[in-house]
Amino acid sequence: MDTSTRTGTPLRQRMTEDMRMRKLQHKTQQAYLRAVRKLTVFLKRSPNTVTVEDLCNFQLHLVDSGTSPITLNATLSGLRFFFDTTLGRVELMARMQPVKLPRTAALGGHVLHCEGCGTDQVAYNSCRNRHGPKCQSTAAKRWLDARQADLLPVEYYHVVFTLPAPIADIAYQNRALVYGILFDAAEVLQTIAADPKHLGARIGATLVLHTWGSALTHHPHVHGIVPGGGLSLDGMAWVACRPGFFLPVRVLPRLFRRRFLEELLTAHQDGCSKFFGEHVALADAKAFKDWLAPIRKCEWVVYAKRPFAGPEAVLAYLSRYTHQVAISNSRLLAMDARGITFRWMDYRVKDGAAVGASGQARHKAMTLAPEEFMRRFLPHVLPGGFHRIRHYGLLANGSRKANPALARELLSAPKPEPPTFVCRHCGRALLIVQTFTRGQSIRALPQPGQ
Repeated sequence: MDTSTRTGTPLRQRMTEDMRMRKLQHKTQQAYLRAVRKLTVFLKRSPNTVTVEDLCNFQLHLVDSGTSPITLNATLSGLRFFFDTTLGRVELMARMQPVKLPRTAALGGHVLHCEGCGTDQVAYNSCRNRHGPKCQSTAAKRWLDARQADLLPVEYYHVVFTLPAPIADIAYQNRALVYGILFDAAEVLQTIAADPKHLGARIGATLVLHTWGSALTHHPHVHGIVPGGGLSLDGMAWVACRPGFFLPVRVLPRLFRRRFLEELLTAHQDGCSKFFGEHVALADAKAFKDWLAPIRKCEWVVYAKRPFAGPEAVLAYLSRYTHQVAISNSRLLAMDARGITFRWMDYRVKDGAAVGASGQARHKAMTLAPEEFMRRFLPHVLPGGFHRIRHYGLLANGSRKANPALARELLSAPKPEPPTFVCRHCGRALLIVQTFTRGQSIRALPQPGQ
């Protein structure tokens, strides 16, 4: 009997049934299955033949490959469920211990002082309310400064993974599922780059989910910025892409399509997809497979090119979408008896910056009734707990300091200066004179001359 963890095998089905019996969330189920799949790839044999020594070697492999503590612990949780519950072999995980996570400071802030003009100000940490205009702009600026400070002295590539229109349609009813698979499928960048036939290196990527068009239409896709190279598989050298060439453009979209559709079909088989209205018939397994058939044959779009204005321009573009939902305040023009009026860009007008060959303006104003405006806006509010920004590989959160530092050392690049706060009055650097946590009182601000 085939006991691997590929789609449809008895062992995977057994594990899936165990998770469904315990009513685990689809996101948790996928994470657990992914953990067992990682182990299977590492062992190159069925996971039900594993030994305690194999598991220890696997954990060492995860640590040595730069896996973040959060991802490592999630992988161990999935393996523990598989061996303890599905196989009933509790003794195998006895030596596997989760990694302690570094403690982060509670919400608070710091007091800044300018030695140039004597201005003092209190800066509070983000409250994570992505709908507040002030929090949006402040958090986006800090995010941009931090990402620019992390840039390596190498070529960078702007990548975009876009979903076909039929998949985007069902994403209305399965946002967390489809967006999650979109991020997971984007990991094909690492898979192809690690192949010695292409690059043979461990790369990094920062991906940002973007779900809207300029007119608030539903257009789910993922933007990313990826360095043109990575660490060799032994971690001893920097492997650069060929000048002007990142990864094969024919392989990338096809592997992306295959990975995405495999995950989508698995989710449907596990009963995690929901369909309403005109798509209600897709709840049937055969109808869903028939619906997927033409999507398997069409070409999917994956954009991967060097940015003309450099990686700074890509980061600046991404920062406009990292901490806001669907529309910025600057695009809102009016709210009156006619409805809500906002600016939008007609991308069909290609010629010229403002006016195309047809004489139509590229920048236009649109007025929508309040209910229509909300109908277009609300689908872009992400499900609770869903992360719009994700970092992979060398740039993963758990190794964001160590891996770039190693890359800079291998590239003989100088250490970047940490981002500083700048006084809005005189342009001089602001000094942090006090930090505080949530609930801690702030001492009196320093007086001029002190």
